[in-house]
Amino acid sequence: MTSNASDPNETPTLPPTTASELKSADGFSRIGKALRYSAQGLNHAVRFEAAFRQELMIAIPAVIGLWFLPVSMVEKIVLFGSVWLLLIVELLNSAIEATVDRVSTERHPLSGRAKDLGSAAVLLAVVLMTASWALIAGPVVLKLF
Repeated sequence: MTSNASDPNETPTLPPTTASELKSADGFSRIGKALRYSAQGLNHAVRFEAAFRQELMIAIPAVIGLWFLPVSMVEKIVLFGSVWLLLIVELLNSAIEATVDRVSTERHPLSGRAKDLGSAAVLLAVVLMTASWALIAGPVVLKLF
């Protein structure tokens, strides 16, 4: 860090050489690269993560069915949000697992804890989605039969 010793109120700044060389450029170039990396991440999730594919097989028909469900717009947003949240949490869990496996494939209590916590987050998202759909869509669907 660099600072001006004569001014104790000056905020220290990092020299430009400490910035990550892996960071992309500013502006639209950065946005374009970020979108490409995001697309690659989704592609990897679909290709290599069985749990994500399974949840996607639930999410797609649920979101399509949501268009035809006679509930309020707020309820539709809650239902859609619960599905979306599950997919987001699964992506984060997969990222945690990949990172732990990248660091070391040997068994370690902290590695197990990290993976278990990620799995617990997915479980909570599944419970939230299931409860939301059961309480909001359940009564509407039951009236149809």
